Order: sequence, then structure tokens, then C-alpha cells
Amino acid sequence: MLALIFLLTITGFSAVAQRDVYSDISDAVRSGDARAVSRYFGSTVDLTILRQEEVYSKAQAEQVLRDFFSKNTPRTFSLIHKGVSKEGAKYAIGTLVTAQGGQYRTYFFVKLSSGGEFIQELRFEKQ
Repeated sequence: MLALIFLLTITGFSAVAQRDVYSDISDAVRSGDARAVSRYFGSTVDLTILRQEEVYSKAQAEQVLRDFFSKNTPRTFSLIHKGVSKEGAKYAIGTLVTAQGGQYRTYFFVKLSSGGEFIQELRFEKQ
């Protein structure tokens, strides 16, 4: 019995360790959770929604994203491509499909800094 508990504990820690920034951000977008996405924002973020591009503070970007999700309720989100640039920035491209019938090409660029991994840029473009 003790061996089973130990095995389940190790397996659980292994599953947590295997989570990555791509999965966390994708899950947050899929669920329309602006707060969860904003956990990956640095002090500022370059946020583009449709044709409106601005550099926002973390709090402002969360509010703008919350507004976007309230008008475009996510139904599905799927990653199409992910990778790492020569400079070490992680990036991903995905498709967001909303309950209102919209489809958005979604890009996020994540920069590694001493404090962790932060979204440097997040874009939603109409397909």
C-alpha cells in the first residue's frame, strides 16, 4: 500500500513537471480565463486584438482580454505550431474558435527572464 502511494505521488509530480507554458496559456485561452492568461504577463505586454495594437500594463491587458473573451466566448483553441526562436523566445500559433462563430489566428511570444517566463506579445487576428 505504501509503495502504491509513493508511486502515485511520484507520477503526480512528474505530470506537473511536464506541464509547460504552451499548455498553460493554451488552456487559459481555451477557457476564456483572462486572469490565468495574465499570470504570464510581464509588467507590460504588446496586445493586438484584431487591428487594435497597444502596449498595456499587466492590469490593463487583463481587462482588455477579459472584454474580448466576454464578446467572443471561446469554444475551442488548438495549437498549430510551437517553437523557440534563435534568441530563445518561445512562440506558438493557434486557432481560437468562438461560440459566436468567429475564428482567430492566435500568436503568443514568451520571453524567459530571471523571474520566469512572460508573454511579451499576444495577438488575435480574424481569419
